[in-house]
Amino acid sequence: MLPDGKLLALGVLGLSAGGIIAAGVFAFLAIIGVFPRLIGKTKTKRHIILYETFIVMGGIIGNLIDLYEFPIPLGTIAGQAVLLIFGLSAGIFVGCLVMSLAETLNALPVLTRRVHLAVGLQYIILAIALGKLTGSLTFFWYGIGSS
Repeated sequence: MLPDGKLLALGVLGLSAGGIIAAGVFAFLAIIGVFPRLIGKTKTKRHIILYETFIVMGGIIGNLIDLYEFPIPLGTIAGQAVLLIFGLSAGIFVGCLVMSLAETLNALPVLTRRVHLAVGLQYIILAIALGKLTGSLTFFWYGIGSS
């Protein structure tokens, strides 16, 4: 067992390092335009304080859940509802992140020029999304990742 002073120093160092990493991730998301893009598309710029609050609270709650690993009773309706809400939220976030990265890197205009695509880009994006959905559902339904 570590002496109390060393344990306190390790706790402060760990929290500081975690805070720096979290700040870097949030700064990266802001720089690539995830949040401004969502605010612009939904025309809700008057609720900027609410966006900031939810972003910070999401980071805090996500860290607490990751740190303490709260068990979710999947045998109950409430547990399944929590899992459904989390899965939907995580999927929307990842989709927004990917599209923001694609816009930042101008990947979609490059793709359309390379394959000489004049119309139908939305169908390609929909096909990619449905493929990812099918793959994810297959992965989890059949328990491919479990040992």
